[in-house]
Amino acid sequence: MKLIKTALRKITLGVATSLLLMGTAQAESVLRVNMHSDLKIVDPIWTTAYMSRNYGYMVYDTLFSIDTSGTVQPQMVDTHTISEDGLTYDFTLREGLMFHDDQPVTSADVIASLKRWGAKDAMGQKMMTFVSEMSATGDNSFQIKLNEPTGLVLQALGKPSSNVPFIMPERIAATDPGEQITEYIGSGPFVFLEDEWKPGDKAEFAKFEGYVPRDEPGDGLAGGKVVNVDKVVWQVIRDQQTKMNALSKGEIDVIESPAHDLLPLMEEDENIQLVDLNPFGNQYTFRFNQLHPPFDNAKVRQALLYAFDQEEFLYAAIGDEKYFKLCKAMFICDTPIETEIGFEDKLQGNIEKAKELLKEAGYDGTPVLLMHPTDLAVLEPLPPVAKSIMEKIGMKVDMQAMDWQTLVGRRNKQETPAEGGWNAFITSWNSVDNASPLTTPFLNAACDKALFGWPCDEEIQSLRDEFSREPDSAAQLAIIEKIQQRVSEAPTHVHLGQWYQPHAMSVKVSGAPVSPVPVFWGYSKAE
Repeated sequence: MKLIKTALRKITLGVATSLLLMGTAQAESVLRVNMHSDLKIVDPIWTTAYMSRNYGYMVYDTLFSIDTSGTVQPQMVDTHTISEDGLTYDFTLREGLMFHDDQPVTSADVIASLKRWGAKDAMGQKMMTFVSEMSATGDNSFQIKLNEPTGLVLQALGKPSSNVPFIMPERIAATDPGEQITEYIGSGPFVFLEDEWKPGDKAEFAKFEGYVPRDEPGDGLAGGKVVNVDKVVWQVIRDQQTKMNALSKGEIDVIESPAHDLLPLMEEDENIQLVDLNPFGNQYTFRFNQLHPPFDNAKVRQALLYAFDQEEFLYAAIGDEKYFKLCKAMFICDTPIETEIGFEDKLQGNIEKAKELLKEAGYDGTPVLLMHPTDLAVLEPLPPVAKSIMEKIGMKVDMQAMDWQTLVGRRNKQETPAEGGWNAFITSWNSVDNASPLTTPFLNAACDKALFGWPCDEEIQSLRDEFSREPDSAAQLAIIEKIQQRVSEAPTHVHLGQWYQPHAMSVKVSGAPVSPVPVFWGYSKAE
């Protein structure tokens, strides 16, 4: 019976979508976008992959969002209050919130969605340690009760990047967090056209006519999400030169992640504009898998903190100093919590020190299976740099090529490398993800509850708890220093510097929101 009901819902949604498109076919405006990767996983809670997060912002909505100043603002929430003792939060949802299957958004949907998100996300997990109860107080109101005060609640509910607490229908949010959802219905500004989805080719989204934006002007991820086009198509084009030519000819409208070596040519093209929509930038990161040798040994991990040189990675991937910054601060430079404590003598290519640590660790030549994504221009050059450095200090490296979405699937495997698992890979995080010990996904050292790589360190977890309870900024900085010192001794990952990525757009496109996440409300396209 459940399968029959699900099928009927999909048929109903498909008919509604077809009618929507038929009604606008004659005057349909289409925004064609080349994203940084292909869309293959459509569960933004199951994975932290940015393509799935980007998909999430198309299809789902959030209770709170951040504006361009980084301030948390209500989104699906209309009003909220906090009790004097800081233990009870009451929320009321806005009028007119509807899912794409024409069902109203209720407090039951919200609670189920928060529970699933809170089981997967690093900040969500931390917030849930303070939560004693979440309950509905009406069809469109709910309450969160805490066991002790914390400033985490609104910050977590307004978390802008992976994993984002997107709100799904209760029946979908009831899916085990360890399994992927199979129904793709949200209440966001776009409807996912599942029948038009062709992995490796395109993903399509239609404007949701039932979406009611907030009254406030759009401001970052906050305010009114006003959609000005009928459809958005994410078009897969793998070759960088082909992408640029397509943009110049008007065959596509936006390239999310143009290759940095082509930016000078794009600057000279009168049909193209370069727009930096993410002033926060990004941070490159090398991730260890601590379940298996050799990175189950902390001294082997320490060796790479000394061996790696941020400059080598940044020049290889970005090249132009205008678009990168050397930064030893784990939690991003140019922020109030910027500090190099613990890393003063690291990340600058000390090969001899790294060799000493490998010898002390008793490294026995165990090969490192390093995953190498070959279809992302901003990541592809990095693994060969890591391989070269690791081989210089005496490590064996098995670098295996694959596309990014294959890597995203493989990194969840806990099996040994010989059984289809892995030892290491390099990725990039949006700087807003790594701007706090509570949001930095790879800092979570909760063993089997941590992200892929599965670090397990009680001291790091204790310091994160301490940070979550400390309201004083000076005291928070002191905790940050302790965290960085501990990570320098028991590394969870290696931060490889900050970098910046402008979008390339047709000059006919305007209105793109300034945001740490690529979103597609606000865009207008002149014909």
